[in-house]
Amino acid sequence: MSLGDDGYGRHSGGAGGGYGDEQQLTRTRLPEGETDPYGPGRRAGRRTAGKPSRNLVTVVGVVVLLLAAIAFANRGGGDSGSDGAGKGDGTSADSRPTAPSGTTPVEGRTGGVPSGYAHTEQGAQSAAANYAVALGGDGMYRTDTRRALVSALYAPEVVAARQGDFDKVYSDPGFLKKVGLDAGGNAPRGTTFVSRTNPVGTKSLGYAGSTASVAVWYSTLFGLAGEGSTNPVTESWYTDTFDLQWTGDDWKIVGLKRAEGPAPVGRDQAAASAKDMSDAVQGFGGFTYAR
Repeated sequence: MSLGDDGYGRHSGGAGGGYGDEQQLTRTRLPEGETDPYGPGRRAGRRTAGKPSRNLVTVVGVVVLLLAAIAFANRGGGDSGSDGAGKGDGTSADSRPTAPSGTTPVEGRTGGVPSGYAHTEQGAQSAAANYAVALGGDGMYRTDTRRALVSALYAPEVVAARQGDFDKVYSDPGFLKKVGLDAGGNAPRGTTFVSRTNPVGTKSLGYAGSTASVAVWYSTLFGLAGEGSTNPVTESWYTDTFDLQWTGDDWKIVGLKRAEGPAPVGRDQAAASAKDMSDAVQGFGGFTYAR
């Protein structure tokens, strides 16, 4: 989502404008012959040179606190002048956290994958994040769903070549046996096959209107959850770089590269039981990701 002009960017404000340099003092005029009920006739207060009045100090203090609260609440925003999340120049602007823009990131689904992204830099980032999830899911291990995914995600001119590449990998009996699946991509009875991609963030590496290059950093959960599994679910980290092209009315993949990491240091946490892991994977659905 855009971090620019979405209501989370600039904020004007300050202590000036509403408060002058001098304070107007108020006197209470009593009727003739009456005295101040709160004591003998007191003289109107005078300001001591060099010392601000108590009221002025209080007002300024309140204004400062309000400005601090606004700055804290909007610390995730930015002062970007574009509708994208960055300019692809490698600066920190590209990695700012998402903020609500009020724009629906995606309006439909094609081949089971969110589709209908905006023809913008942030739309390309949203597409790349969701495409990483689709290509890293368990659907790639079954012939029918894999071919539907590739047809939906890749540009028409490269679909045939990519179908052949993916079929060669995911239909290889040796590969499937290594990850614990049968020739049809099915898990053994009593186990749950887990292949889930969880994007952490996206970064625009280049944008030229009809083409875009987007890096997606993510973690994966992969393995078989179940009693007696010889391939337990583990976590890994990767960065995929997508070359996208605006084709028809959506972003399509024309190139994809993968690199390992960056991976954080693992914490000393007890691994979940096979049942807990299986229940979690089946009970917690995935997300539609948007920049």
